[in-house]
Amino acid sequence: MRVRSNTIMEYGTYMLMYLASYVSSLAGLPVLSGILLIIEALYLYVHLVRQAGSLIELRAWFTLAWVGGQGIACMQLSSLQSNWHYMTWICFCVIYLSFGIGYEWGQKYGRKEEKELAKDTGQAKRLFICIIILAVISVLCLVVEVAIGDSIPLFAGETHGAYYYRATGLHYFTVSCILIPAITVLYFKVSDTVRSWRLLVLVPANILAVLIPYIYVSRFQLVFAVGFAVVTFIMVNKRLRFKTMGILLGLLIPVYVLTIVRNVYDTAYLNQVFEMKYGNMPLIISQPYMYVANNFENFNCMVVNLAEHTRGLRILYPLFALTGLKRLFPQLAASEVFLTKPELTTLTMFYDAYYDFGVFGVVVFSFAIGMAAKVLMDTIKKSCNPVVYLFYGQMAIYLGLAFFTTWFSNPTTWFWLILTGVMYWFVGDDKDSEEDER
Repeated sequence: MRVRSNTIMEYGTYMLMYLASYVSSLAGLPVLSGILLIIEALYLYVHLVRQAGSLIELRAWFTLAWVGGQGIACMQLSSLQSNWHYMTWICFCVIYLSFGIGYEWGQKYGRKEEKELAKDTGQAKRLFICIIILAVISVLCLVVEVAIGDSIPLFAGETHGAYYYRATGLHYFTVSCILIPAITVLYFKVSDTVRSWRLLVLVPANILAVLIPYIYVSRFQLVFAVGFAVVTFIMVNKRLRFKTMGILLGLLIPVYVLTIVRNVYDTAYLNQVFEMKYGNMPLIISQPYMYVANNFENFNCMVVNLAEHTRGLRILYPLFALTGLKRLFPQLAASEVFLTKPELTTLTMFYDAYYDFGVFGVVVFSFAIGMAAKVLMDTIKKSCNPVVYLFYGQMAIYLGLAFFTTWFSNPTTWFWLILTGVMYWFVGDDKDSEEDER
């Protein structure tokens, strides 16, 4: 394996700051511990972005989210937080290092310009068909869900149950509309001209992509739909200035604020759940903080309390869910989830890897994710199929929210990836085909 000349420097500064953060935590200086990691995350992010020339380069994106998120958690602004077990610190460290090693594995150095997506009428037509199919399927499945009696949280006024449905398999299709905004970005990129009658289809389809997550009171899916489209737009418009990219990413902030304003939970109730140390902080501060910080606490809670590893059952849960095996053998998904508080159920991306195999699990899993991220980075530099950017955009979201939940143990993640694979096959790689025929 070849190593870049500055890789040792990157890992060296990370290890030094990580050690300083750990010592600060042991010394009872949580705020200092967190600040050190946040500074290191920002430094590494800027360094990696400058090397890659992209604000959403996958390794830089993961570094900012994982190391920066850990720094935020280390500040211990909630009474639910405590000093972490030494094994937790080891896991968080090797996760970052293993991801980096996987990302660097077999890498050929030297900058290679990415291909610009060319105008292609055939691909544009097939992307438009994908948008229509997703919109129609989502509406039909929504109607069926309502008809069979599943409650719609927006209209039911429920404070719980936004993620529980009787027709769970059908719901995967209902929310697949959130891919539509990103596909629309690709459609405009490869289309020569956009006819007015197609706009009459595209506009309501994109409204639908926002409306369905809204009526299901799913903040994540709403932010995902918009964020996915923004990331895709940045990737296919490579000559955008960094300032413009920053503005586009900043658009996610008001979207998130809107999700807080339309909240089924009472503000006083949420502040009681969060147990912030410094009084009743505004929800716009306390909620994002806990969405980041408590996931690391839940990981530590698992490390401290886990008596036996599950040897792959949790990571394989998507297989059990998508094949229906979980209904035949419910014990396959019956393992306990360790949480600091029952209401705070979000986890890190690596929770299940440790639950299944301990430190070995998080090392192998993070290494594999790093390799997958690098494969995607290389693929978009040579592929003429626009749908490859949908794979990249999804990976960017998952890595950028690596602190949030167990993405790759989630059946919905794999359903979307499989759906994207079908669209990749359907849209095709016309340019390569033309060259082969010649």
